[in-house]
Amino acid sequence: MDKKIANLYDAGEVDKAIHLLVERINRDPKDIENYLQLSTYLIEQNAADQALELLEKARGLVNHPEELTYNIAVCYYLQGEFQKSLALLNSIKDDEETMYQKALIFMKLGQYQKALAYALTLKNQDERTLELLGDIWLSLGDLKTANQTYSQILKDQRNSKVNFLLGLTLFDTNPNEAEKYFKLSKNQDPKYFAQAQKQYNAVAKLIRGKNDKN
Repeated sequence: MDKKIANLYDAGEVDKAIHLLVERINRDPKDIENYLQLSTYLIEQNAADQALELLEKARGLVNHPEELTYNIAVCYYLQGEFQKSLALLNSIKDDEETMYQKALIFMKLGQYQKALAYALTLKNQDERTLELLGDIWLSLGDLKTANQTYSQILKDQRNSKVNFLLGLTLFDTNPNEAEKYFKLSKNQDPKYFAQAQKQYNAVAKLIRGKNDKN
């Protein structure tokens, strides 16, 4: 990875960084590093279709096309082609990134036990992994473990989604505390909060109904 271009990208000069990488690819179409760096940036900018097009083109030009497999698998995942993504990931060696990606795919496929098995083997339990683990426990209906997992994410690293789901895990047992998290979530991202409220409204109704009976 070119550090100078990476620093530009990290500083918010996204278009400039992408333009420089395109120039480099045009100058040296066989250098795989430029394709990997550019496709990663395109994926991060929600341009998975463009990233996939770039990587497919690169496959016929670079000396070790197998090194593009992981990024191609991520593109397929983002396009909703979960089985295609999984097939590619199964063709390469398991490491932290591939196992994380497999956990994401099994989560999307509703195979929560498999997702959990992969997520629990990850050595790097950072906020990204903790969020995924929390999502899996929540999907398995284990609100207590989901809450404990989300709570391990440092407060300043919790996004609107994490705060909302923390609230959801407490909705049944501690509604006052849950409201605090909902408020945080709404302040962080009102648009996400509104969508999440609709999405989880059915869950909330079920919990409210349960409370009414008690």
